[in-house]
Amino acid sequence: MGTACQISGCKNDAPAALAEQRLCVLHFTLALETNCSEMRRETALGNTTQDRQREIMRFITEHGERLARVATSGLHLTDDLKARILSTFLTLMNLRENLDRSSMRSSFGRSGHPR
Repeated sequence: MGTACQISGCKNDAPAALAEQRLCVLHFTLALETNCSEMRRETALGNTTQDRQREIMRFITEHGERLARVATSGLHLTDDLKARILSTFLTLMNLRENLDRSSMRSSFGRSGHPR
């Protein structure tokens, strides 16, 4: 028997790949999408430091790998959960693109010349 999801009222178990987080697949993807939204807003302002950009890159890599392990672990997933996982991958990819655009804006001024 797996680890119970830590979210109050949730009856689902956390799969092995998410045992450390103590979250079921649904709550992991919801939390991940919330975190990505916050980071996208942060990077959209263009004031993100290089250290923070590296932190966000690590976040994207670590959570993308964890999500891939969940998706390919052989766990029985409903079609809705499969769709949610794919949507969450897209969210991670969009965050990465947003981060790339943000770093390009901070490297170049409005005139197109490096700062």
